[in-house]
Amino acid sequence: MSLVAWLALYAIESLFFYWVYYRDGAEQLEGTLASGCLLSFFAPRWSAEGIRLFVSIAFAMSSVWFVVGLFVPAARSW
Repeated sequence: MSLVAWLALYAIESLFFYWVYYRDGAEQLEGTLASGCLLSFFAPRWSAEGIRLFVSIAFAMSSVWFVVGLFVPAARSW
């Protein structure tokens, strides 16, 4: 994957995490089938606080992987 695509993917993912964590995304996803498709199979059972916790942990792991992918191009492959 090219560096531009890697940056674009991370930017889109960051915007989604921002919407869920800081905006009203967690409340909108709480108890819906969309949360199961977008986050996790178990997400429809979670409260808004649980969704925020999951998103914060997932974003931390994603950020580490993004930095690794910046310096190790082989890590960008699917």
